[in-house]
Amino acid sequence: MSKLKIAIQKSGRLNQDSLQILKNCGISIDNGKDQLKASSSNFPLEVFYLRNGDIPQYLMDGVVDIAIIGENLLIEKGGGIDFIEELGFSKCRVSLAIPKGEVYNGLQYFQGKKIATSYPKTVSDYLEKNNIQAQLHIINGSVEIAPNIGLADGICDIVSSGSTLFKNNLQEVEVILKSEAVLAVSPKIQDSKKEILDKLQFRIQSVLKGRQSRYVLLNAPNDKLDEIINILPGMRSPTVLPLVEEGWSSVHSVLNKNEFWEVIDELKKSGAEGILVCPIEKMVL
Repeated sequence: MSKLKIAIQKSGRLNQDSLQILKNCGISIDNGKDQLKASSSNFPLEVFYLRNGDIPQYLMDGVVDIAIIGENLLIEKGGGIDFIEELGFSKCRVSLAIPKGEVYNGLQYFQGKKIATSYPKTVSDYLEKNNIQAQLHIINGSVEIAPNIGLADGICDIVSSGSTLFKNNLQEVEVILKSEAVLAVSPKIQDSKKEILDKLQFRIQSVLKGRQSRYVLLNAPNDKLDEIINILPGMRSPTVLPLVEEGWSSVHSVLNKNEFWEVIDELKKSGAEGILVCPIEKMVL
């Protein structure tokens, strides 16, 4: 049976999160120390551990079938490679930044200026779209130091928390794009492997849906049931079971974690008691 070949980052945060989501999908990876390739013992999958910047080329050449990669890198080096799933981790943004104390009056600030970056294509496309002409210095490494040593007037780089900019006396002024880890697919993937990819994507979607949801159990007076059920969205409709104590029922449902506290407040106002909230490992729809 043919195996699906997936590329993930060799080291770093994206590596850990990528391995974790595969593990949550029930996929066991036989991974020895410093191996560049490993196989799954219970799923037709082969993992390639690659330098982040090399992954787009491996996808384009068809050396690997799929990859977990930052969308920002796919845009910069992917040559139009498609992705089929946003994975919800390794979120960041690609932003323009300038020295603190500089007066920023909009994107015109960069007209005729020098910008240091590891993302020349992304920056060039953005500046061209906004009719800004600037000189780019391509740097692989610590871009943040460029303004401090007089190499550039500003930078364009990945920003997560902003702490690196702060330490280098820089201020973020424009967000070019927002990014997160995605599941990208090689344009040369064989038809025989698409069925395996469908199974993997199904598992990933079940894990992601579980991460975004919470299972809620509560006790409700029967005369308030209709009001409480209307508050709960549920997957199809809440489950209602009678309690031993007459006039009360147990209500079970699923909530989106981003709406959780607002819904809980409404439930309490409507008479819900004994509210129990549980994480969901996976959710198959």
